[in-house]
Amino acid sequence: MKVANLDERIHVLDNSSNVMTVINEIAESGLQEEAFYVLDVGDIVKKHQIWKELLPRVEPFYAVKCNDSLTVLEVLASLGTGFDCASKGEISKVLSIGVDPSRIIFANPAKPASHIRHAAAVGVDITTVDNESELHKLKKIHPNAKVVIRIRCDAEVAQCPLGMKFGCDPNYEAPNLLRLSRMLDLDVVGISFHVGSGCQDPPVFYRAIRHARTLFDLSKDLGFKPYLVDIGGGYPGDTGTSIAKIAEVINSAIDEFFNTDDVQIIAEPGRFFVASAFTLATAIHSKRSVRNDKMSPNSVTNNMYYINDGVYGSFNCILYDHQHVVPTPLKNGCGKLIPSSIWGPTCDGLDQVVENVLLHDMDLGDWIIFKNMGAYTLPVASPFNGFPIPKVHVVVDENIWLLLKDLLPLTDDHFVIGNTPANLQLGLDIGGTKVDDWTNPPMGLSTSGIIGEPTQSSPFIYEYAEVEPIN
Repeated sequence: MKVANLDERIHVLDNSSNVMTVINEIAESGLQEEAFYVLDVGDIVKKHQIWKELLPRVEPFYAVKCNDSLTVLEVLASLGTGFDCASKGEISKVLSIGVDPSRIIFANPAKPASHIRHAAAVGVDITTVDNESELHKLKKIHPNAKVVIRIRCDAEVAQCPLGMKFGCDPNYEAPNLLRLSRMLDLDVVGISFHVGSGCQDPPVFYRAIRHARTLFDLSKDLGFKPYLVDIGGGYPGDTGTSIAKIAEVINSAIDEFFNTDDVQIIAEPGRFFVASAFTLATAIHSKRSVRNDKMSPNSVTNNMYYINDGVYGSFNCILYDHQHVVPTPLKNGCGKLIPSSIWGPTCDGLDQVVENVLLHDMDLGDWIIFKNMGAYTLPVASPFNGFPIPKVHVVVDENIWLLLKDLLPLTDDHFVIGNTPANLQLGLDIGGTKVDDWTNPPMGLSTSGIIGEPTQSSPFIYEYAEVEPIN
């Protein structure tokens, strides 16, 4: 596959470089003033290895909605994963990189008719259903569909519960859907469930797989030949988290209820693969020091930092995915820690990234890093108020590059050899060719520079004065 845009290329780093050295070099280069991401492809590859080791019977079908970056999809396709798609747009994007339609499950239980027609036209046959109207829709539009009945079995603790919207009752509704499928002459091939995104209740998988076994037996009694169990998503992916306990429960349940190679077990991991692979770098463009201590009117009681990404951009995950983001200053601070808050760039008062955190005093132009920003961030980001969505710089170390470079759909065109910052400057250009179009003067906005002598690098002129509180 030819890479038409150099923004999509994967930069191969030698042993002297890593994600943080790349971030440092870009931040200090003077070429980048907007927020940006660094995507570590090796992190995704390592997650895939962990999955195969801990869940050998379960084939991952990546949930595209979690992060539909073309690079992410291509890397996962090269590793042999399948894909969980929720719309005709996602189906088309996955097919465009050469994935076979049989490696896609259309796992949206409530689908617009036009999306079902598209799936039928391109050969995506496996699809989930949790209601009667969807079965009638399939009978009319896609009668050759391979139906997977989605049941509800909710985790007691989950980052994003899904049962309130999707999944039928396994004891009453699911048997009726199986009987209706039989009447409509639709082919039921399996059972699926989703315990909730970011599951913190491993035993729920045992309960759900047990329900699947019961419905498997009923579907056989009705004349179907089921072969598929889809155990959905819910697998944590942040740095420091583990799926080991969940895997132990799943493996035990599979051995108890589906101990046969005749049954294909798949899952729909999303955040597991990408959450820790993306690191976001943001810059402080404005700062407000609040002095509200009447006993010490010149002392700063808290700082408000305004950065160049917010809840309408990458940090939509705070609102929609219930994320708790952790700010880490790129430079080590000194002195006392000051109560601080971090705000996005828009004019909306809702645009608050961190409400209360202790930070060393920082200057304008300083960078704040946020790790674990790969899940449900970029796909939902918007350019509200005219602020751009952060660009993504993709890197990989040499060992992972040697593993991937000959695995389709990846080709030599996907990679560029060499360290930062020179080759990553190409990534600042929309077309990958004109670096100067994105070159900005150094920010030169440190408050220490404002107080002292003017610096040569700053294009701005300041007047600074201490102001007493207004009574």
